[in-house]
Amino acid sequence: MIFHLLDRLRELFRFVWVGLILVTGVTAHAQFRVEVSGVGLTQLPIAISAFRGQDTAPQKIADIVLADLERSGQFRGVDTAGFALDEGVRPDVALWRQKGADSLVTGSVSRLADGRYDVRFRLWDVVRGQDLGGQSYAVTQADLRLSAHRISDFIYEKLTGDKGAFSTRITYVTKAAQRYQLWVADADGENPQSALASPEPIISPAWSPNGTQIAYVSFESRKPVVYTHDVATGKRRLIANFRGSNSAPTWSPDGRTLAVTLSRDGGSQLYSIDAGGGQPRRLAQNSSIDTEPLYTPDGKSLFFVSDRGGSPQIYKMPAAGGAAERVTFTGTYNISPAVSPDGRWLAYISRVSGAFRLHVMELASGTVNAITDTNADESPSFAPNSRLIVYATQSQGKESLLTTTLDGKIKARLAGQNGDIREPDWGPFQKQ
Repeated sequence: MIFHLLDRLRELFRFVWVGLILVTGVTAHAQFRVEVSGVGLTQLPIAISAFRGQDTAPQKIADIVLADLERSGQFRGVDTAGFALDEGVRPDVALWRQKGADSLVTGSVSRLADGRYDVRFRLWDVVRGQDLGGQSYAVTQADLRLSAHRISDFIYEKLTGDKGAFSTRITYVTKAAQRYQLWVADADGENPQSALASPEPIISPAWSPNGTQIAYVSFESRKPVVYTHDVATGKRRLIANFRGSNSAPTWSPDGRTLAVTLSRDGGSQLYSIDAGGGQPRRLAQNSSIDTEPLYTPDGKSLFFVSDRGGSPQIYKMPAAGGAAERVTFTGTYNISPAVSPDGRWLAYISRVSGAFRLHVMELASGTVNAITDTNADESPSFAPNSRLIVYATQSQGKESLLTTTLDGKIKARLAGQNGDIREPDWGPFQKQ
């Protein structure tokens, strides 16, 4: 992020990207708490009863499910104090209708002989008195939270028709003192695992489309170098270590190509390079600064940031290179593009009266809305179902992560306890 960083210097310019090396399995000491704020107009009232037996389990499954659903902005919880209902008993639907619920979730958690946990649930439509189905999971203690997120995904899809993204992962970077760490965590920020620790800056991780690799830029050799990292094996591959800066990696939708920003030929320019490495191919010929490339979901085009018009704006050009068209016209300083997986929305950071704020554009109409009132937003990234955005911002002198609905009405703060938190990227759907 070249332009933003020149104005908002931390320890390095932000067009210099450091990325990620993934999961080593070291559990973070810093945990997150989710604070939901805002009120939506069409939230669905849902009752999540305490699961029978959950008090003896390490994780409170019902609490995790409720937090997931409320964070989505689509649901509001109905009070279930004093109730613990399992999936095997038909509930008194009239009682729950009186409590104002449209739906009810019941379930149980029990310990199996082999040490695993048996997690079961059932979803009820209490308005129609219908059983909407359920599932069961036999999981290790380490996967209890994952089972809760999968329950949330089931409920979300049944009641909204959209696929849930609660069982996906995010990555982010923390800075404490002069130590940088890259983390991979659940979509709610919990269950973080350390992927990389370095005295040198780490920024801008980028998940591969299938979630098996992450591209990143490392400063461990005191210059920006692009790598890819295999999540399962821990192996990494050097992708770009050319003269000057090697930065801003982003994956093509088929995972075969990376677009990067290189200064090997003078100035920051866009190149494509095979995901396995090789010689880069320059995508544009001009004297301006081009950076922050981003493929469209169909892989046919690239969004990017350029100062070719005199100030940083977002442009779009064919993925193979060619003529570029300007995309942003509201404001004189627009950076950090993120496109929704469904191709409908473009999120970006715009400077407004000196404040850096998250904006969302509907690409079909060009309509733009500012969805935050904070002053230092950065690094937006869409959930794989296109319904939420995760971004970094500053609050009370520290950087932290938030998620927001696309209209900005429901925000959830993922407040860490250890250092500044920055550079989030939301991973793709995972195969189950």
